[in-house]
Amino acid sequence: MSNVKPIVENAPRAPKPAWLRVKAPTSMEYQQTRKLMRDLKLHTVCEEAACPNIGECWSQKHATMMILGDICTRACAFCNVKTGKPNPIDAEEPGHVAEAVRSLGLKHVVLTSVDRDDMEDGGAAHWVQVIQAVRAATPSTTIEVLTPDFRKKIGMVDLVAAARPDVYNHNLETVPRLYRKIRASARYYTSLRLLERVKEVEPNLFTKSGLMVGLGEDREEVLQVMDDMRAANVDFITIGQYLQPTPRHAKVERFVTPEEFAEYERIARAKGFLMVSATPLTRSSYHADADFARLKAAREAQNA
Repeated sequence: MSNVKPIVENAPRAPKPAWLRVKAPTSMEYQQTRKLMRDLKLHTVCEEAACPNIGECWSQKHATMMILGDICTRACAFCNVKTGKPNPIDAEEPGHVAEAVRSLGLKHVVLTSVDRDDMEDGGAAHWVQVIQAVRAATPSTTIEVLTPDFRKKIGMVDLVAAARPDVYNHNLETVPRLYRKIRASARYYTSLRLLERVKEVEPNLFTKSGLMVGLGEDREEVLQVMDDMRAANVDFITIGQYLQPTPRHAKVERFVTPEEFAEYERIARAKGFLMVSATPLTRSSYHADADFARLKAAREAQNA
């Protein structure tokens, strides 16, 4: 298997509108965060997925660590992470992640991973080890996980949920109609069922899911996904603009305006989500620490 993405669209990237332009990272804190990741041999989705917010987040010493290596067994048309045959997992990774969390002084950490369809458990046991290592090293740090779908790996979602992260995130990514084009190796209802299952296993865990827009979906499809998420008891929805990483990825069909994002946020709140983040630059882990505080406050207010 090649580590190069298959050609999905071989078209130049569309120029970004003003509201999507960000400054190149230059701060000392950014360089310190980068050095720590290299010293501990850790991968981050911030780098691997070419996140536009990396300068801002790393300058605040917030990094989303990506476990189980940096090579994914899938080749989604939107994703810039390398695809191919993964390397063996690093047995020291849980300790390295815990050390990074301690060194950065993180009050809230977001952990994600590549898909590991090559492993019998999809990497679930390793996920548990990482969660446990962070808990042992920094007990006060709240943990948010953004996991793969563990497709055809029975019981693995239960295993990770039972480790009791504070937030369990799994992104639906796009509307059902676009799955074959954008997320061909996944299934919409498998992902939706995962979110529902987390609440069955651990009812008090916060669940979270995200959508990219600008891929060719229409407004009614987005609203239907919101309804599907609420039916699965998802607490927190994120909606952000898809950006084409390279000409070999799915192209941007259009740039959704900030006004449209504000309307999506208004509608999502009306549908009952405890927390909504809907802006052009929203990503799953963007401002996750502050959003978690708001999420807890919203639940407390709901239960008062």
